[in-house]
Amino acid sequence: MLGQLRISQAPAEPSIVLNKRSRLVKQPGDLCCPGGGVSRSLDPWLARALEFPGMPLRRWPHYRDWRAGAGDRALPLMFAAALREAFEEMRLLPLNARFLGLLPPQPLYLRGRAIRPAVAWMPRRQRFRPNWEVDRIVVVPLRQLLDGSRYARLRVSFEMVSDPQPSSPREFPCFRFHDNDGEELLWGATYRIVAKFLELAFGFTEPALDSLPERRLTLNDAYLAGSRGAR
Repeated sequence: MLGQLRISQAPAEPSIVLNKRSRLVKQPGDLCCPGGGVSRSLDPWLARALEFPGMPLRRWPHYRDWRAGAGDRALPLMFAAALREAFEEMRLLPLNARFLGLLPPQPLYLRGRAIRPAVAWMPRRQRFRPNWEVDRIVVVPLRQLLDGSRYARLRVSFEMVSDPQPSSPREFPCFRFHDNDGEELLWGATYRIVAKFLELAFGFTEPALDSLPERRLTLNDAYLAGSRGAR
């Protein structure tokens, strides 16, 4: 989700809105986009409603081309699920959203599934109210994401009681973000989603991994069980 937002007392600027996952969900502490799984009982109805006159999907500049057969036929369902989840997690006002399109799927390696990201712009500023799944809302200015000096090489170690065999640390690119609550690291699937958006929208590519400064992260079983397991 994108919008003209502000951090603390700084002037508002184009930014990406992320959630920091609470201790009550799996992968606590990670930054993620608002979203979740498709509700087969509810989202098909919401998807139909999005095509009514004046609704977000109908206002999409490429709607007529899509109706004529161009693009993914599951688009309304994906967008409906994204808006519903964003409302549940942070009380995003769905009718104000301007749909920009879908990004390529990104796999969730720990869960054996994939994310289909929907991109939207919030034309109006609003007050977010996180639910129990969200520790806090994190607003990241686009200009910082386009600054190569803010990227790092994240060395992730796994100490899993469920898998006593020692495994070698793995390295991932990450983005370092600082606000009044300290440093946050954006990595994993959400990092890949944001990186793909920056590539498609701005032609930006992060620096080579071996040229980046190192950060370290250790994960244990609690990371997959719903309590804080990263240090």
